[in-house]
Amino acid sequence: MAQRGKRVLFAWLLCGTLDIVYAAVSSLLQGGTVSSMLHAVASGPFGDAARGWGIGGDIAGLATHYAIMGAMVATWFFVARRWSALTEWPWWLTGTLYGLLLYVIMNGIVLPLRFGLPFPPTDLTKGAIALFPHIVFVGWPLAWLTRKDRN
Repeated sequence: MAQRGKRVLFAWLLCGTLDIVYAAVSSLLQGGTVSSMLHAVASGPFGDAARGWGIGGDIAGLATHYAIMGAMVATWFFVARRWSALTEWPWWLTGTLYGLLLYVIMNGIVLPLRFGLPFPPTDLTKGAIALFPHIVFVGWPLAWLTRKDRN
């Protein structure tokens, strides 16, 4: 596999794993289960019936999560190859901006359209909790892995 392909694969697995572990821990801390969280993820594309799929819902939720993360990571690498600012500006800045963009797309467009959730969120603490992983577990690792001084 070409070096670039390995970097994209590594970034996808890293960001996807960091994010899903965060979601699992967050779900447990809120009194839920990892399985119910994965079923909720699966219900996005597969409908509410996915919440009753048992282990199939867990697998569908995990696959959905990594598919979404694949799109997020692929988009970063696609744009970063064409817009040098993403790799030349400070990684923490570009990672924060990308994480914020991902948050707005997910929480301002996707979730309201699919589940009717309000945007901006009525509970600002929950909004910040939802913003955190987009920046820290997706934006920052992507920006750090592709920074100019690393190449």
